[in-house]
Amino acid sequence: MTIALSHGGTTIYSSPSRSQEVWVGTQKGIAVLERKAGGKGWSVARHMLPDKHISAIHQESESGMFFAGAFHGGLHVSADQGATWEARENGLTSNDVYSVASSRSNGGTRLYCGTEPAHLFCSDDLGGHWTELPALRSVPSVPDWSFPAPPHIAHAKHINFDPHDPDTVYVSVEVGGLLRSTDRGESFEQLHGIYEDAHRLVIHPEDSERLYVVTGRGLYVSLDGGKSFEEWFSRPSDIGNYPDGCVLHPQRPDLMFLSAAEYSPGQWRKTGSAEARISRSKDGGSTWEILTNGLPHRLQASIEALCLEASGDDVSVFAATTNGDVYCSDDAGDSWSVIASGLAPISKDAHYKDLQAA
Repeated sequence: MTIALSHGGTTIYSSPSRSQEVWVGTQKGIAVLERKAGGKGWSVARHMLPDKHISAIHQESESGMFFAGAFHGGLHVSADQGATWEARENGLTSNDVYSVASSRSNGGTRLYCGTEPAHLFCSDDLGGHWTELPALRSVPSVPDWSFPAPPHIAHAKHINFDPHDPDTVYVSVEVGGLLRSTDRGESFEQLHGIYEDAHRLVIHPEDSERLYVVTGRGLYVSLDGGKSFEEWFSRPSDIGNYPDGCVLHPQRPDLMFLSAAEYSPGQWRKTGSAEARISRSKDGGSTWEILTNGLPHRLQASIEALCLEASGDDVSVFAATTNGDVYCSDDAGDSWSVIASGLAPISKDAHYKDLQAA
């Protein structure tokens, strides 16, 4: 099996055995990492789409096709494991893609694509044609949607689905809030009680009432399907004041990992460092421990992509940074090693530039 490590694509995988190949979305395309024989380290096998800054990588389960979104570069699909790619953008009114996801219901697949400006598109023919779902922009808060950095335009940063109801779609808008549709995007409501800088949503796989919302100020948790939220940690926190990546074990969901920077991007240019960390929870997010043992005490770079693969009793976690480094733990976070370095930045849009400008 091939898994992917990207900012706005799939982040949680369940596999029969450890994957031998990881596709990493970088500022210069997709870098393909392969495990060496006997599991003794990794090597860079090849590169794909080198002229695209990859935002999201997603494999559609039924067709096996890979979809790669790109910042200011549209959407591209491969039906042959990346040997060839073609653009599939018919109907997309923005080529600045932030997120890609899919769900299956009524015997078919629906693809979703989130962009900047914050719009949501869907395709029922594997990207051949795209249709906007305008209801995303029908909630009352839309006039207030913005983003701190120029051009101050919000984006649809992350897409997720209720694990027991694929017609229920969640979209995290940065900066705008968390929106939910129960009818495949035909209508939306905004969930209240969280900081509006919504980065991503993680849903408990066994209890879809349990929602983890990662925001630019901390982690918010709902135990009642979004009717109310509790702030489980916020600034200041040793875990990090600007969390972004969050994954959990699909069969043992009390095991969670969170990546967070000490400073928000507005400070990176001044400090020259994100001071990033990875933390682990073994009790469903109630308590966290900061991980080291192969990870620096704090990383100068920002961790811009985080994914987890569960394979039998094995748990692998991958993290990629704006410096082009990829870290891996094959023992559920107990120890870490650098499996690739010197890649192009793994970065949400221009974050890597902020950390190079000090």
